[in-house]
Amino acid sequence: MTIIPENLAINKPDKKLIYRMDKADSDEKILFKKKSDFHTISVVESKIGRFLKYKDTYQAGFINTKVYKGNIPYINYFLIPFLMNKNIQNVLIIGFGSGIIVKQYEEIFEKIKRIDIVDIEEYIFPIAEKYFNFKISNTMNFYLQDALVYLKTTKKKYDLILVDVANDTGIDERFSVLNYLKLINSRLKKGGIFVSNMPSARDIFNKKNKFVLNLLNEYKKVFPNIDLYTGETSNKIYYKTFFNIDEIVLDITNLIIISSDKNYKIQNNFEKFREINVDIESYLNDKVSYYKNRICCFE
Repeated sequence: MTIIPENLAINKPDKKLIYRMDKADSDEKILFKKKSDFHTISVVESKIGRFLKYKDTYQAGFINTKVYKGNIPYINYFLIPFLMNKNIQNVLIIGFGSGIIVKQYEEIFEKIKRIDIVDIEEYIFPIAEKYFNFKISNTMNFYLQDALVYLKTTKKKYDLILVDVANDTGIDERFSVLNYLKLINSRLKKGGIFVSNMPSARDIFNKKNKFVLNLLNEYKKVFPNIDLYTGETSNKIYYKTFFNIDEIVLDITNLIIISSDKNYKIQNNFEKFREINVDIESYLNDKVSYYKNRICCFE
């Protein structure tokens, strides 16, 4: 079963804003298109930037506008673990995208030794090399494999695991169940950090947001420390750059969940982010407290 983000919305969007989105001139040129066993893949280029898409959804790429230059903005939340532990050495990334986050990890984590990358999509690595200027380094290992198979069979343990996966319409339900979270935890070292991107309604703790509330309940059974980032900064950039709209239109968001067995404090070590041109402080402002809200929402 697939978790479809649009189905999680609680509130209906403004029809006038939807009309403006539909009429927006993206002027996309298709550079690559392929139907694989798992995705409808395309690489497109427009005045906004160059992007990897699965069917109609932007998965990765680079925005190049006056308003914003950089990653698809939700990906910037994946850099937050540096402010929790700058000494991370061994990383597992499940869901490769365009490879930009891999290169950024190499740039900010000075002690990095190994980045293992797992993706089920056979075309994704050559696409990154050809269309997104991705270059393989000696720290990288690539595994063309189902993520759960890899997690069940590998004996490696990691300081950081990042999971950002999708099919054409949403996220496989397998990535939201308790056994999966236990499996992730078994592959983390003591003090290891798990970062996951999941869809949610914008009002995270609304009782109607049942998928996410149930998901967080499962997380709590495995991880004693959970930080949530609502994606609001990312959403504002997305609507402004793609549609020139100053409001958030749809009642869905990327919810970035960062969890660990250790209670980390965010360090004010922002110099590395200036070097890679990321205003990480604005993304930190999207943090909401699981512990402050959980009593009212999990009765």
